[in-house]
Amino acid sequence: MATLLPQDVVVMLKLVANGGKENRTYSALSEALCMSASQVFRSVARAETARLLSVPPYRVGRVEGISLFAKPNLGNLTEFLVHGVKYCFPVERGGPTRGIPTAEAAPPLQQHFAQDFPLPPVWPYPQGPLRGIAFSPLYKNVPPAALRDQRLYELLTLVDAIREGRAREREIAIRELSARIDSK
Repeated sequence: MATLLPQDVVVMLKLVANGGKENRTYSALSEALCMSASQVFRSVARAETARLLSVPPYRVGRVEGISLFAKPNLGNLTEFLVHGVKYCFPVERGGPTRGIPTAEAAPPLQQHFAQDFPLPPVWPYPQGPLRGIAFSPLYKNVPPAALRDQRLYELLTLVDAIREGRAREREIAIRELSARIDSK
């Protein structure tokens, strides 16, 4: 039995962010997510095993990648993100660093909270726009992938708020994340 890895969640979030309309091949997804095609392939297989990805029993219509009919199982994915991701992939905090804002310091949550913290949570990234406290991303390649796709960036920051946010932050993040996933 395959165990879910953090990059599997990133792949599923990318599929949600795309709305099933683009990057449907392993090579396109791998390029967008700064992963190898084999990593994306294995992530899709693990997500299917964990029932986070729905694939019809007859895999007709395969192109060089993911089945044309495969899609994230939105109900299961939402349930896992809300109730399981913080236990499976806890956040590791570090010291001050340059990076990309996440959780309550990033859109869409930053509008809900006063920005009175001296050092916001950031994914460490040398080309990041601000200095903050290191906040481990779900997967090491999240920062460059998030910079390429605003919808993916927002989904990842909402998941980060669920992974380590306080009760109010988690509550708002769950509401925002559910609304984005339900709209797909």
